[in-house]
Formats: sequence, structure tokens, C-alpha cells
Amino acid sequence: MYVIAIAWLYVTVLMAATEPNLTSGILTFSLYGLFPVALLLWLLGTPERGRRRRAREAAATQADGSAPPPS
Repeated sequence: MYVIAIAWLYVTVLMAATEPNLTSGILTFSLYGLFPVALLLWLLGTPERGRRRRAREAAATQADGSAPPPS
């Protein structure tokens, strides 16, 4: 997944480098590359963040010695 994101950012850097001025290059990189990749990685990482949160909560309840919350 990260290889595709890195490759897409590379493509958008090359696209931005061919723009006629700096402002359009920055906008091209931001709007075609940086923001969409960040959104994609955030959305695809949501299940993993949930699993880590549940594991952390389960470890905390076991450390306290109390019963785990009902699912």
C-alpha cells in the first residue's frame, strides 16, 4: 500500500515540476498528490486503528483485574 502511495507522490512531484510557475506547481502537488494520498491512507488505516484501540482497552482492563466490557 505504501509503495503505491510513494509512487503516486513521485508522479505528482514530476507533474508539479512541469508547471509553468511555482504557485501552480504547489497546487498541483497538493491537490493531486498530497491531500488525496493522505485521505486514502487515513481511510485505509481506520480498521487497524480500531484494532489497536480495542487491544489497548483489553490490556488495560486485564491489568486492572476487572472483567472486560460486553461486546
